[in-house]
Amino acid sequence: MLNSEKRLRNLGSKQGCSLYEIEGDSGSVRCFLASTAESRLVCNDPSVFGLNYTSALQKASSSILTILRENSACDVTEHESLVLHLLRGGLNFGLREALGESFGWNSHASAFMSAQRSRDEKNEEEWRITESNYKKVQVPPVCSIFFGDVVATGTSCDYALRSICDSVESQNSQIRHIFFVTIGGPRALESMKKVDEKCKARFSQYEGSTVIYLEGIFSVASAVSDLSIKITGTDLLRRDSLLAPEFLESQYEAPSYPLERCTIYDAGSRAFWLPEYLQDVREYWEHTLLLAEKGATFSELLAERCPQLSLERFPQVDLIALCKEQVKKFYSAVE
Repeated sequence: MLNSEKRLRNLGSKQGCSLYEIEGDSGSVRCFLASTAESRLVCNDPSVFGLNYTSALQKASSSILTILRENSACDVTEHESLVLHLLRGGLNFGLREALGESFGWNSHASAFMSAQRSRDEKNEEEWRITESNYKKVQVPPVCSIFFGDVVATGTSCDYALRSICDSVESQNSQIRHIFFVTIGGPRALESMKKVDEKCKARFSQYEGSTVIYLEGIFSVASAVSDLSIKITGTDLLRRDSLLAPEFLESQYEAPSYPLERCTIYDAGSRAFWLPEYLQDVREYWEHTLLLAEKGATFSELLAERCPQLSLERFPQVDLIALCKEQVKKFYSAVE
């Protein structure tokens, strides 16, 4: 389990942002866990969507960048900084605006590329990149790259990292540092460790890479995950995960929070195509309602999805009533 393999070293809090360094086998890649009020809300409450969702992630990113810099973990200059926007999910973190807000910058560069994953036709548990036609990448002579994305399988992340490294090298430029902000699972760190080794070999001015997880290193649903409802290779789970203490405590704020199918659901549609997103969340709660009507209880689903929580800290929960309330919420959201 993730939480038994790694430890958190508290680096302090500022303006509602808590920062932890994750100690463990991350090699030369620095790995942090951050918790903010905004990212907790995003990861707990799927009714935060559209502009409210992207604004919350931007504010969270701004707070995190500020505290990273104060801990000497983000020592970069404006003219060397490049924000990579990975379409679509990477747009949600608002890193271009967050850097401007946190550091007072105005002229840092941006690059764009598309990377849409889909399941392999021959093996549904394997993924491949199916749409990567758009790319606009111009880089400074020496660049520190910032990008964000939601990571489950790591397919899009791997592609983006390979592609940006190739683009930098083809322009005879150098990578000094890579900063990656994610809501994701273990594959985010694994991808960064792989690219870290490649950058050491390819770029003489390379200094290192940093991964910043928001709220947790979440496990990913797989074919062997013992869950009543799941989407493999997509769902980011609270169970068997390394969670920020603040995020774990926030699960007691509402009984729906620890029962959500996924920590983030679909990052792209949540911001940019709400009919698909709202249907996804609503259908999960409709399916959970069917389980409840067949006899499933809140305590059973809590033990299934977030067993590290104490049932006694929740008031008595009528699971059928909870599910109906959630279904109604996501029907009314489209009205």
